Amino acid sequence: MLHLILAAAPEGGDMFHQLGIYPSGLISQIIVFLLLGWLLNKYAFGPVLSILDERRKTIEQAQKDAQRVKDELAQAEAARAEIIKKANDQANALIEEARASAEKIGQQKTQEAVQQAEAILKKAAEAAAREREQVLAQVRQELGQLVVTTTAKVVGKTLTPEDQARLQKEALSQLA
Repeated sequence: MLHLILAAAPEGGDMFHQLGIYPSGLISQIIVFLLLGWLLNKYAFGPVLSILDERRKTIEQAQKDAQRVKDELAQAEAARAEIIKKANDQANALIEEARASAEKIGQQKTQEAVQQAEAILKKAAEAAAREREQVLAQVRQELGQLVVTTTAKVVGKTLTPEDQARLQKEALSQLA
């Protein structure tokens, strides 16, 4: 086709010759250039571009994986914080429950101690009353015997058991 253009152009061939361009050399150079471009594209640029594309995909995947790991780490951190918060809340609830239980037990023990003290005081009062009654009974008996003995000495004769009982009753009735 270039031959036709050169042949149709008046003095066109001279112009190319003056510039140092020869149509046969130009065509062979174009063919060699296209062949070299095709070979470079197939055996040099193609593999290099495919390697670069694979690396780009690997880098993108690594970035996605890194973002996924970062998101998972954030979720794990949030879950850990939530678990710690729940554990703290449960611990605080247990502490409050233990305090309330200890206070309740303390109040129960105080009430038990008061009841025991009241029981001891009641028993002591009952024992004192019994002892007082025993002492009074003993004093009455001794007083009755003393009255009988004193009366027998004053009268100068031995009293009969009926007289002794009567004198003891009279002395006791005067004391009461």
